[in-house]
This record gives sequence, structure tokens and C-alpha cells, in this order.
Amino acid sequence: MSTEENKGLVRRFYREIDEGNLDAMDELVAEDYQDHSPPLFPGIAPGREGLKQAFRLFWDATPGTHEIEDQIAEGDKVVTRLTARGVHERDLPGIPATGKPITMTATVIHRIENGKLAEKWAEKDLLGFLQQLGVIPAPGGAPE
Repeated sequence: MSTEENKGLVRRFYREIDEGNLDAMDELVAEDYQDHSPPLFPGIAPGREGLKQAFRLFWDATPGTHEIEDQIAEGDKVVTRLTARGVHERDLPGIPATGKPITMTATVIHRIENGKLAEKWAEKDLLGFLQQLGVIPAPGGAPE
């Protein structure tokens, strides 16, 4: 696949997630998908099934959107800088629903193999995410 096709695959991946279409993961993600970033919550399975499990968890609790800010591609890798937005409508493991809007930025590298997402490395603003949910105090000691 060309670098433009690879970028399109990643854009479609986020679009399908935003639409809640997790069944599309079977078409877009390799079965032995490797996520090199530790899961935020314990008990997430490896591979494509783990990815679907994690997105189901987040989609149910914090439905929202991913806005792609930038994409750079070279060879079989695509780097995406994005902003995820949602509302914490339902409980996450250990975090009762707050009803608060949440925003998290991330930079994600996907490696594509045979037309599917095969590997992922991500740097997410998890500290800011947890501060918005009141799990960790915001700077100055008071939760947001």
C-alpha cells in the first residue's frame, strides 16, 4: 500500500470507532495486533480482541470523537497526532461516571502489514485525562 493509502486506513479506523462500528476492526486490524502501550485498565486481552474490548469499554463510558490534527507517513508506518473528545457518561473501571466532558491528546504510530493495522505505539495525555475525571488532583491540588 502507498503511504496515502496507509494514512487513509488509519483515518478510517478512527472514523469507524467514532461511529461505534467496532465490527469494522475485523477488516482493519490484524488478528495478532500488537499494542506496545500498556492498557489503562487491567484485564484487556492481547491482539485484535483486546483492542475491541478496550474500545467497547471507552465507547460505552465516554462516547465521542477523534479529530486528526496531523498525519505523517513513511514506508509502513503512519504517525497521527489527534485530539479525542467525549463525555464521561458511564462508569469506567474504578471511576464512577462524572457526566463531565473530557479531552485527551495523543500521538500514535501505527504499522501497517498486508493492508491492516499490525502494531501501535502511543503517547497519550493520561495524566490530564485522569485529572479531568477527578482521579488525580489537578495542579494546585483541586480536581477539575
